[in-house]
Amino acid sequence: MVKFYENSFSYDYQWPAVTLAYFLRYPNPYSKHVVSSDTLSSHLDPRTGNLHVTRLHLKRGKLPASVARFLPKIKESYILEKSIVDVKNQRLETETRNLDWEGVLSVVESQVYTSGSDSSIPSEPEAVAAAGTGKTDVTTIVRFESRLGGGAARNTQSDGEEVKSGWFSSWTTGSVQRSIELVGVRRMREGFVRRREGMKVVLEQLRERGFVGVIKEQRQGGWERWKKVWRGEGVERMDD
Repeated sequence: MVKFYENSFSYDYQWPAVTLAYFLRYPNPYSKHVVSSDTLSSHLDPRTGNLHVTRLHLKRGKLPASVARFLPKIKESYILEKSIVDVKNQRLETETRNLDWEGVLSVVESQVYTSGSDSSIPSEPEAVAAAGTGKTDVTTIVRFESRLGGGAARNTQSDGEEVKSGWFSSWTTGSVQRSIELVGVRRMREGFVRRREGMKVVLEQLRERGFVGVIKEQRQGGWERWKKVWRGEGVERMDD
């Protein structure tokens, strides 16, 4: 059983600014669950001129009860992100997938960012950050698949043994798999708005402070004000 979640929306910013914000989106006040982000590799394809980037994100958070019963000790997970930036055609393609507990729930998210308005590509990052209003369309498709119990069922049947009845039988026939996939879809839908708001915060910071200002703030630990948000000091606490 595989489930899909699809979503389309637009940012009221030009494609160059949205693409830059995508790679600078952590940290932001809506991403308190993101522990770290590291670039594993980046290179320009000499044939196409496209930029290929691979990053690794470490995220933390509580698993839903229906999933935690199978993985009670996991509090953090690694997310692999692959991106292709096609500057010529103003197109950004991204794919993220979880590297942990794939047997319980595999989540693969694909996004495409395209320019929704005519806009030239500034040659300098500061010009990108200060770019005027525009439109960038985003299409998202998320694939959820749980294979929990599938291996156990196949092994039992291959040995010529009858599958046990009761809870184990329902487990191997896919009811738990479907439940876990539904939980994944619900969590993705709930978190989608927060992710968009986080991107908007970064876009606004780029407009106000510029590329260099945002980079300095991140590298020098100037995001102290976000820690108050994460701790819920003086502001409403936001859920994961």
